[in-house]
Amino acid sequence: MDRARHVYQRLLGHYGPQHWWPAETAFEAIVGALLMQQTSWRNVEVAIRNLRRAGLLDVRALAEAPVPVIRRHVRIAGLYRTKPARVRAFCRHLLDRCDGDLARYFGRPTDVVRADLLAQDGVGPETADSILLYAGGHPVFVVDAYTERIGTRIGLFRTREYRAIQNFFEQHVPRELATYQEYHALLVRHAKTLCRRTNPVCEECPIRSLCDFGRRRKR
Repeated sequence: MDRARHVYQRLLGHYGPQHWWPAETAFEAIVGALLMQQTSWRNVEVAIRNLRRAGLLDVRALAEAPVPVIRRHVRIAGLYRTKPARVRAFCRHLLDRCDGDLARYFGRPTDVVRADLLAQDGVGPETADSILLYAGGHPVFVVDAYTERIGTRIGLFRTREYRAIQNFFEQHVPRELATYQEYHALLVRHAKTLCRRTNPVCEECPIRSLCDFGRRRKR
């Protein structure tokens, strides 16, 4: 079996399905991805809950809301000086582009939607691909710091370049939406639970037999 697929199977067997991204709607997944930058999911959950309670978790409501109002509800997510304006601007872009119809927005070719996302203020490759994968249903592999950490430690690749890592997974793992969603979620879970940046728990790692990093630590 290909090593990348072997890693997936071992992580899935160890942790089980992650049911990620935990959003009720595609729009909620978009807002979550926009708020996730440089903060924790726990904070994003609180911010989304605040927006929902305020009746603002809607593309038109956020597009029309004053920035100070949005800021009050998402402050816990961090970067409250930039994120509220970016979320509102993105919602206004959705209205301009497709009248807020996400099926129309994501119904275009993947490369077209990705380019459109990357053209928006504050949207980088990881955020764009998270939106594509979890909100848009496009099978693109999301690369984050956890993916890079685990992949380099077990020797799947040596590069730290986003597109090179993404291409690696897309060439070695069947391009299936559910698989890509689950694989990304499992890598995040593994990096937070065992394959931590400092003090990793290598002796409990389900993929330790593949890991050069773990063997080096024992020397």
